Amino acid sequence: MATVRSLNYAKTHFVTSAPDISHLPVDSGVEIAFAGRSNAGKSSALNTLTHQKSLARTSKMPGRTQLINLFEVEDHCRIVDLPGYGYAEVPEAVKQKWQKSLGEYLQKRESLKGLVVLMDIRHPLKDLDQQMIDWAVSVGLPVLLLLTKSDKLSSSAQKKQLNMVREAILPFQGDITVETFSSLKKQGVEQLKAKLDHWFSEVTSQA
Repeated sequence: MATVRSLNYAKTHFVTSAPDISHLPVDSGVEIAFAGRSNAGKSSALNTLTHQKSLARTSKMPGRTQLINLFEVEDHCRIVDLPGYGYAEVPEAVKQKWQKSLGEYLQKRESLKGLVVLMDIRHPLKDLDQQMIDWAVSVGLPVLLLLTKSDKLSSSAQKKQLNMVREAILPFQGDITVETFSSLKKQGVEQLKAKLDHWFSEVTSQA
């Protein structure tokens, strides 16, 4: 069994932005991808995780992340911010281009070892979220579902949504964990770090 190391996510730094996988660095080491609808709070979550205000750009206009953004936590351990999906306010041609680069990365990147799917706790498990989970399970990839913006709900409403999502994902029959998360209240950050540490350690110890 792998020894789990605690990585220092505050040291995470930007490496590159790529329009598709052919522009990414060598496909080695471990990558954990963050995916979600364009308004799910992905950039805020990455900034909260890394204790940095502008590592990932947040925008008042969801859908601005059009590239695959690569960040390095330490040697051979990278976090990947994938283009947001499902936002209607962009031209269809642009949307199709994003979906193509997203699909290519998910299907062909060998170093991808874990997937974090972020969903607004008030609107979880939309069709595209479920497609993402279904795909990950089909290729044996572990998934962490983060129910973001949990500060928008009361504690009891959070618990109700958490239990509902946990029950709803049972039919997927995959390695799926669900946690509530709030960038504002720093809720769920330790659980996110623990999961990333586990994924990074599990694979790097085998290298």
